[in-house]
Formats: sequence, structure tokens, C-alpha cells
Amino acid sequence: MTKGRLSDAALRSLISEVRGKAAAPVEVPAAPEARSYDTAFETLPGYETLRMQRAAADLLGVASPFFRTHEQRAGAVSRIAGQEVINFASYDYLGLNGHPAVAAAAKAAVDEFGTSVSASRLVAGGRPFHAALERRLAEVHGVEDAVAFVSGHATNVSAIGQITGPADLILHDALIHSSVITGAQLSGAQRRAFPHNDLDTLEAILAAERDRWQRVLIVVESLYSMDGDTVDLPRLVALKQRFGAWLMVDEAHGLGVLGPTGRGIAEAAGVDPRQVDIWMGTMSKTLASCGGYIAGPGALVEYLKLTASGFVYSVGMPAPATMAALTALELLMADTDGRVARLRANSRHFLERAQAAGLDTGLAQGHAIVPIILGDSLQAVLLSNRLLERGVNVSPIVHPAVPEKSARLRCFVTSEHTPDQIDRAVAIIAEERETLRREAPTVARLKSLAS
Repeated sequence: MTKGRLSDAALRSLISEVRGKAAAPVEVPAAPEARSYDTAFETLPGYETLRMQRAAADLLGVASPFFRTHEQRAGAVSRIAGQEVINFASYDYLGLNGHPAVAAAAKAAVDEFGTSVSASRLVAGGRPFHAALERRLAEVHGVEDAVAFVSGHATNVSAIGQITGPADLILHDALIHSSVITGAQLSGAQRRAFPHNDLDTLEAILAAERDRWQRVLIVVESLYSMDGDTVDLPRLVALKQRFGAWLMVDEAHGLGVLGPTGRGIAEAAGVDPRQVDIWMGTMSKTLASCGGYIAGPGALVEYLKLTASGFVYSVGMPAPATMAALTALELLMADTDGRVARLRANSRHFLERAQAAGLDTGLAQGHAIVPIILGDSLQAVLLSNRLLERGVNVSPIVHPAVPEKSARLRCFVTSEHTPDQIDRAVAIIAEERETLRREAPTVARLKSLAS
């Protein structure tokens, strides 16, 4: 055999062996047993609970109070199912949605720029009106700069998710908006809630925990959207300075409502707004548009514009929405027709009348938001439906949005409500609430049967 080669006999033997193996039957493994996979959306967590709740409502003959369709602009009055109603379910606090100047600015913006900027601002979606809105937002808050996001919810999610990480601690009020919680979860930071407006507990947590973390972010709302009460801003500023933390204030419901000229909680509390590290707000309340913003130091704004996913990877705010918000902001800053003062008077009037009628208004302080605490989700839904039949539109807030024993109606008061509308609405609420009290045993039995 030549070195490196098989002899002819050896080659024939190898070929024969290979052919023999090829001819041998191949053992095919048995097919695995078919598995069942959950692909139906009905298997999603909580869907069965929703189905049972819907069935119970049908059994009780209770119509859903949600997704009511407004057939016109929803201001102090609206039209639902062909009926004109006094409306307390929209947070157009200063009545600027539909204001002639706001509408004209939005229409002109469509004519010049169209209905979309068609790209992320980072790559090709920047327009002059974006910068103009951000400059005015920064001026209103008395800080260096601001950045506008196309979604209010995404503003909190993106900003908090971007500026904090696993080495950080986020401390927030127990009643904080869900977007803050989502942002905290996205960040990977440790998250802890302190009882609502309990700054003693917040201080104790800071004293025990601050040194364990690289950064600490405290997040509160200026005006709490479910309860209508405000935060103690001076003490929060003192705590954040003492413990070297960032303070973020969600001003979504405070702008246009709090302070003598509607500049928000800093004006109301007499605090230098630059002592708050991060101001967050939305354009969907007082500013009669949509979107959100962060205002604060220039370095923070620059960082978010280049890194926050909800800004970098989202289309810029469209021209009509931006110009509507900017024009509403100008009207707020000028306030030539006294809308801020009128809102304050209406809010106090509503709260005083509700309390005089024996209604439980919870923690409300007379700042545009007045809850009527009922303590039972079914009663909240029933009362909301009965009010609508009598020409008053108020939305129920039920579990899990609030604890079951805290179910309520939530009334949004605006500058455009009249004293007569407020008086009539409160009287009707009180009458129907008393009727429900008398019917409570029957309602409880029906609820038990339905469950």
C-alpha cells in the first residue's frame, strides 16, 4: 500500500461496509406528544374576571358607565346619546378646548405644516413650533429648558426609565400615577412607595436607605388626580436637599389650577421652581391638546432629547396639537378674562355645596377635582348611570383603579361651569346618593347573587 493511500482490497472492503450500513433500516424516533399552548386572548390574566364582571352587570341590568360617546365638544356641557348634560368628566380646566384663538392656531398650523411631522424629531421631524412651545414651557416653570413628548404617559415612562437604573432608588407617593410606576419598573431601579402625603415616613426611608444607593429620585404629584389634594412642596424641597436626592413633581393637574396665576404648585407654595429638579406636565388638561413635557436644567433636557426612547423613537408632536398647546399656554400666561380666578371660585363653590349636602368629598381641597366617596364599586356605577339619566355626566372610579372601599365619583370642575350648574348637579348627586342608601340592602343582595 502506497503511503497515504488504501490498497484496492482495503478500499473494496470499506465500500462494502458503508453500503451495508446504508442498507440497514434507520430507526426513526417517535414523534413527541402534541402539546397544548395558550394562544387564545381569553387566557390572558384577568380576562375571566372581566367576563364575570360583565355577566354580573348584565344580570343586574347595570349598563356600563365607560366609553360614553360625547357627540360634541365636551366642555361644561356636552351631549351624550342625544341628551344635553352638565359635564363633570373632562379636565378642560380653563375651558380652552375650542377657544377661538386655540382653534384658529390649530387650523392655521394644518394649512402650513400638515397634520404630521412624519418623523422623529431627532432625524427629520423638528419644526419651529416645537422649540417655541418648549421655550414657553420653560418660562412658565421658571427653569432653563423643556422637552415635549408626543404622549403624556410616555413622558413619565421614558424619562424615569432613562435617568435611573439598578444602582438607584425611586421613592414615590402611594397614589402616584401608573405611568410613574411603569417608568420605575422599566428603569430596573429599586422602587418603594410611601403612604399618601406621609412625608414623615418618606424622611425615615431616606434616613435609613440613602447611603445604599447611587441616586435617589422622589416622585410626587402637585395635585392628586383621584383625591384633589396637594403636596407639601417646601418640606419636600428641604428633604431632597438634606438627603441629596432628585425631586420630580408631576404637574399634570396642577398647571392652570394651582397658584394665583395658574403657574402651579411652586407659585402656590412660594417656592423657587429651580429647587425642583424635574417638572413633568401634560398638554391634555389645561393646555387643550395632547402630549407631555419635562422641564428643568438644560443638561437634563439635552440628555433626554438624545437618549429617552419615548422621544428618540417616537414621531414629533403634530403641528395642530403643538400650536393648540402653545396658544393655550399663551392664554394662560395672559389670563385676560380671569379664567384662573373663576376656576378657583367654582372649585370652592362645588366643594362647599357638596360638603353641605352631606357628601363625602374625601381629601379634596377645592382645586378643580372633587371626589364623591361611595365605598362600593357597584354603587359608584349605579349612581353614575342614574345621574346621566338626570342630565349630569360624572365618571365612576372603581376597583382596581382605587381600593374597593374607596370607589367614588370623580368630578372635574372648570372655569366655565356656572354656579347654577354646580348647584343643580350637587343637588341631584345628593338626592340620588340618598336613594341608593335606602336601596343598599337590595343592591347588596343582588350583588351577592351575581357573584
